[in-house]
Amino acid sequence: MNLDQKVKSMGDHSGAAVAAPFQTYEEAVDWINGLVAFGIRPGMERIQQLMQRLGHPERRLKFIHVAGTNGKGSTCAFLTKTLLQGGFSVGTYTSPYITKFTNRFQYNGEDIPEETLLALANRLQPLVEEIAQSGLGSPTMFEVSTALAILYYAEVSYPDVVVWETGLGGRLDVTNIVHPIVSVITNIGMDHTDVLGDTIEEIAREKAGIIKPGVPVVSTVTQPEAIAILKETVERNRTTLYLAGEQFTYERLRSDEEGQTFHFQGPFRSMDINISMQGEHQCANAALSMMTLEVLRQYMAFIVEDDDLRQGFKETFWAGRLELVQSSPRIVLDGAHNPEGAEALAKSLPQIYKYRKLNLMMGMLANKHHDSYLQHILPIVDTLILTEPDFRKKLDAKALGDIVEQVREQYAKRTLQIIIEPNWKNALEELKSRTEAEDLGVVSGTLYLIADVRSSLLGLSDSEKGW
Repeated sequence: MNLDQKVKSMGDHSGAAVAAPFQTYEEAVDWINGLVAFGIRPGMERIQQLMQRLGHPERRLKFIHVAGTNGKGSTCAFLTKTLLQGGFSVGTYTSPYITKFTNRFQYNGEDIPEETLLALANRLQPLVEEIAQSGLGSPTMFEVSTALAILYYAEVSYPDVVVWETGLGGRLDVTNIVHPIVSVITNIGMDHTDVLGDTIEEIAREKAGIIKPGVPVVSTVTQPEAIAILKETVERNRTTLYLAGEQFTYERLRSDEEGQTFHFQGPFRSMDINISMQGEHQCANAALSMMTLEVLRQYMAFIVEDDDLRQGFKETFWAGRLELVQSSPRIVLDGAHNPEGAEALAKSLPQIYKYRKLNLMMGMLANKHHDSYLQHILPIVDTLILTEPDFRKKLDAKALGDIVEQVREQYAKRTLQIIIEPNWKNALEELKSRTEAEDLGVVSGTLYLIADVRSSLLGLSDSEKGW
């Protein structure tokens, strides 16, 4: 049975003709996105109900579950590319998306076909309505997207393994409906504190919620208090932790505008690995991915030959992460939107690029730690252009300007020039006009802004964006 036949056979299992709720891909996506109104509601009851009504398709799949504050997307990209290079079929579920809604559901590096998404949405819609009428309320946009991903992988594409990124947190994140073959935790930082808690310990406890009995854990978490919670959770679940700095190490050997090389030393072997992704933090993400692949190799027979392993790491790309999208003038995009991301960006830019002046355009959402972000980024900036993402939760550019003024004297260069331009298209033109040949232009902040700027600079006409 080919893909189209599989999709058609998923519609109505009773044999009776039933009118499909949606006729087009656009209608299906509008319906899913419309569920955003139900907000982010951590909890497993609604996704459990959906899986039960579908016959628990998630139990037929092998998952690599990836949680953490920063680096989840890049880690998923390294794992996907390297496993594909090794000859495995791979499903990849990530968020937010930067170009098109279908980006979040990939199979072997390709987006879900629009007609497949339409068929799956038509199958899910009546079940979502049933649950909405119950005391549980309507499933959210992310819950429906997660159910759709599980159906796509379990009943249409059948990958050998699914690289499975958490949405927010871990313990009560709906992706936690699955029982993975390995759990991966990138790092712990101060993000989404309104939902996850406002201390490293509280956030670590939420992320550690993806750890399951007997399932090995790989992590690059660094804070002693977070490590203590990981170790405690691993011991309680009677499994094994592979922690950076203890069971495996990595050391950067080389870095330039072409990429970087690091030495990986693990419990089973060591290797020098080249990556094209920029920034020292990407060495951490790649080493984390390498250790994960080593666990899969040793215990689950996922064998990737050394040449394929090296090629997979070298060819991995993830949009909007220290991405040089234009060379005249030079403009780099980076979706750093929290203090840890800003720290990595501020450290990486002078290491990678030579420039006379650094011009930074940024736009933020209203629920982030902007003071801590600015503490890291302001010391290296010459011209700061403040704008607004085209998104409902945006932070007003003038309000962001007020925050900058409060910390300017403490962190910024005395010569810092600040420009406030709420319209991101005008702000981008300002950035381009001010960035001369020997300068560097950077766009940073929320990925909703990065998505629009990237589409504009690369001429991607059918771009969408969202969480």
